Amino acid sequence: MRKISGLLIAVLLFAFMAAAYGLGFFNSASEVKAKPVTAKSFYEFEVLDIDGNKVSLSKYKGKVVMFVNTASQCGYTPQYAGLQKIYDQYKDRRFVILGFPANNFNGQEPGTNEEIKEFCTLRYKVTFPMFAKISVKGEDQDPLYGFLTSEKANPDTAGEITWNFNKILADHEGNVIGRFASKETPESPEVTKAIEGALLRMEEPAE
Repeated sequence: MRKISGLLIAVLLFAFMAAAYGLGFFNSASEVKAKPVTAKSFYEFEVLDIDGNKVSLSKYKGKVVMFVNTASQCGYTPQYAGLQKIYDQYKDRRFVILGFPANNFNGQEPGTNEEIKEFCTLRYKVTFPMFAKISVKGEDQDPLYGFLTSEKANPDTAGEITWNFNKILADHEGNVIGRFASKETPESPEVTKAIEGALLRMEEPAE
């Protein structure tokens, strides 16, 4: 009797799982892989800000943009202060930093969007735009970061995000022009030189 009951439970469980897969409640690994990159510019993407509002990245046309994947419990977390410093320094020249919290590396961004916002605001006085937590690598990679790290779309700066606080720089026309490792601080000569170069090219009078 127990054998029959166990067999019946197994059959019912199998039937339930099969039905769930068929209805799309579960996805196989192959089904959740990042989609092929077809975008021509990051301006084509729509994301959620840290308050849950939809934002079209086309609003940043005509600005020099730095994308940073952030985390609140990382050895590089104090770079928030440096990011805020260069944002304050260059924002009046149409420079903006876009922060994207991500929990991809050793679970160093475990908080909710509300907790992340509170942490950044209170601890580092962050005023540059922060966005909802995403994945920046792997099978669940956000499409924006799929584009930013794509060999096809950005061959000169392509490659998987290596750790928290990688920095990706784009010019005022939406071209990805530079990438900096986590160890490169926001105020470093390498980073600020690239920002200033992009700003100068933007500010040059049209011939």
